[in-house]
Amino acid sequence: MKKRIARTVVVLLVGCLMCGIGLAQENQKLAQTGFQFLSVVSDARAAAMADAMTSLQSNSSAMFFNPAGMATMDNLVDVTASSNQWIADIKHYTFSLAVNPAKGDYGVFGFSVQSVDYGEFYGTRVNKSSDLGYEDIGIFKLNALALGLGYAKQLTDQFSIGGQVRWVRQDLGESMVPVINAGVDTTQASVSNKLTPLVFDFGTQFKTGIKSLVFGMSVRNFSAEMKYAEEGFQTPLVFNLGISMNLMDLIGDDVGLDQSLYMSIDASHYRDHPEQIKIGLEYKILKAFALRGGYQSVNDLGGLSFGLGISQFGFAFDYSYTPFGVFDNVQRMTARFTM
Repeated sequence: MKKRIARTVVVLLVGCLMCGIGLAQENQKLAQTGFQFLSVVSDARAAAMADAMTSLQSNSSAMFFNPAGMATMDNLVDVTASSNQWIADIKHYTFSLAVNPAKGDYGVFGFSVQSVDYGEFYGTRVNKSSDLGYEDIGIFKLNALALGLGYAKQLTDQFSIGGQVRWVRQDLGESMVPVINAGVDTTQASVSNKLTPLVFDFGTQFKTGIKSLVFGMSVRNFSAEMKYAEEGFQTPLVFNLGISMNLMDLIGDDVGLDQSLYMSIDASHYRDHPEQIKIGLEYKILKAFALRGGYQSVNDLGGLSFGLGISQFGFAFDYSYTPFGVFDNVQRMTARFTM
């Protein structure tokens, strides 16, 4: 019986991989979206597992991957806060809160925050009357923010759904554009480069009943078209299919150390760059110490990631390290509290 289950799991995993490879043969559009900060992963556990989170339960942080992943939350409250030291001295921060007011009878309600600090920039502006051809406009800062409200519920013991709506704001400062009169550039006008669209996420998870095998699906960053000047664009839409399982269900835990070894695989189809296969592993012992690793295909800057975590008495701390080619490395830290 155990061998039959193992063969079934292998077939399903291979099928998921083949699905992702098939998708990768289509749609090779590049750089077709804006608001790219929405695609950056700041959660340390997820980053260590290569962002292969579509089919995993992750409580409040599920709102950054698949909102359905918080539907099976057992606790009353779950809170996470993450810091991501991103490339080029850009800093990403996320916060999430989930509340389960009646042990799932009314579903789980969530709130998420994602903010970006791009740092300071030295500004200049074209000035034809200047000897240098430009003038200084001083130091300016750019920023971005996303605020989300989410909801998830188990419809049956096996099937969960979830969704989130986010108000997103990105401010790229002001720019000067020419005003044309009778075909002649006569003056300049200041234009604000600030947009505040609504972005939608939704997803599902299905427990197959075969041990701990779970399927997941999510659609992230769906929005209407928008534009700063003349060129229209949308947010970085992505479709994810995922499958995960605790492999200890197949090999057993004969030493009695309360171990788990989760393997998660996602196939991701993007609007703006080639498809990816993401593979994540998480080994946990005594429900307290975790080692993690992950790999992403089609990643020019290196697809490997690593991490660790420790949890006890409702508190947890996760850390991840991602080599990032010419950009050195990216380090993320996440603190969690559950009660």
